[in-house]
Amino acid sequence: MRAVVLAPWGLPALGVALIAWAALNDTRLALILAVWFGAWALNAYVSTRARSRGARLIVPLIFGVTLLALWEMAVQLYDISFVILPAPSAIWARMITETDVLWADFQQTILKGALAGYAMGCGAAFLTALAVDRSPFLQRGLLPVGNFIAALPIVGTAPIFVMWFGFGWQSKSAVVVAMVFFPMLVNCVQGLKASEAMQRDLMRTYAASYGQTLRKLRLLTALPFIFNGLKICTTLALIGAIVAEFFGSPTVGMGFRIKIEMGRLAMDMVWAEIAVAALAGSLFYGIVALIERKTTFWHPSQRRG
Repeated sequence: MRAVVLAPWGLPALGVALIAWAALNDTRLALILAVWFGAWALNAYVSTRARSRGARLIVPLIFGVTLLALWEMAVQLYDISFVILPAPSAIWARMITETDVLWADFQQTILKGALAGYAMGCGAAFLTALAVDRSPFLQRGLLPVGNFIAALPIVGTAPIFVMWFGFGWQSKSAVVVAMVFFPMLVNCVQGLKASEAMQRDLMRTYAASYGQTLRKLRLLTALPFIFNGLKICTTLALIGAIVAEFFGSPTVGMGFRIKIEMGRLAMDMVWAEIAVAALAGSLFYGIVALIERKTTFWHPSQRRG
């Protein structure tokens, strides 16, 4: 079966044709398409010549700036209602004027609720994985129960945790613990099984104890799985902390603010909270990924082509 390859001039020609067609029907759409295809061509040119690390960062930067520019253009040119979709400029202006409120919400939701629950949930999952690895009984009994708990919907468990632990950040951390525990547990258990039988036999021939084998072999081979679980749980922790605040919180927090401002139709503030959460989540994930790269530099997944 022969592969169909687009000629080098195919994409620019298609873009010009679409822009020309749009110009005959809607000049606003033609302007948006012109910016889109122009940024696409620039990104394609840069990506084919990106060799250094700094050059590789330009590609996602151009893509992100293009999306924001198209968003701003669409809102301004088509006069989209502020309630339906505020412009990025309006969201940025609200972020500047409400810095104190956003920082207080960030501290309550991210630093207290999400990070505390993330640390407790992932730490408990790692210790439980060590116990499961040592006990066949726990392998058969605990993992199915953990799967059942992980399947419980957050909208059902969050109000219960709020009633148990109060309206403070403690109840939000409890929700985060419940969300991150099972994904982290599964990755840790699989990671502890990742070492090969020949490697374990070699450790036994050296008369290595279980603890020595765990420290010098099995934990090292499990590191990619552990970091995979940690990266997955970064987003789950933020989602859990924010959603839990919809069901009861003090007068501060991202989830609380989103719920209140939605009722006031202050959509620029809602999007400002979403932007802060997205930036915090990206930074959190990036820090974990950077630690993984420094720690598991020997693993094939970290080798650059």
